[in-house]
Amino acid sequence: MTPLRVVVADDQALVRAGFRMILTADGIEVAADAADGAQAVDAVRRTCPDVVLMDIRMPVMDGLEATRRILSTPAEAPRVIILTTFDVDQYVYSALTAGASGFLLKDVSPEQLVAAVRLVRAGDALLAPTITRRLVERFAAPERVAAATHRDLATLTPRELEVLRFLARGLSNAELAARFQLSEATVKTHVARILAKLRLRDRVQAVVVAYETGLVTPGGR
Repeated sequence: MTPLRVVVADDQALVRAGFRMILTADGIEVAADAADGAQAVDAVRRTCPDVVLMDIRMPVMDGLEATRRILSTPAEAPRVIILTTFDVDQYVYSALTAGASGFLLKDVSPEQLVAAVRLVRAGDALLAPTITRRLVERFAAPERVAAATHRDLATLTPRELEVLRFLARGLSNAELAARFQLSEATVKTHVARILAKLRLRDRVQAVVVAYETGLVTPGGR
């Protein structure tokens, strides 16, 4: 398996150095670091990392815009983990809608940092769907949700739409299996097909799409 490669983007040199030390000690290569969003975009284009650790508040270009630019070509883009000092932050929601795979607080432990990088590299989301749902319900404007469209929803079968609807409410694979009287393997197949058809990276993105298309409404049952 090829070594896991990371770009660290943060305007604080001590944060970059600390993350580099932690990741390197665990056998993860830090391909580059960046002090602002513009440098982060350039570093990603030069080094093609697997994962980007992206601070939100940086000079020149903030982490949100840098995330949008990095993820504008999904087929080649790395996973992005947002770094923040706030556990619930509107910028985190905006980053998720831009395609980020989750967020970490900057005071994360070394073990949690390493585990998070490996988790998203494997294709998993770093945020539980229930947390994403709370972010969406708090920050998604109702008129925006009602007006949003996502043309690919038409490609889903009725069963896949139902799975997406309950996935967005925070149900795990086991809970989905129980609700639909299916095996967990079959549920995983449905989820994989939903992600593929909607061109989504993970379950977190599926939750965002479900709310922003109006398939599920904030506060709705």
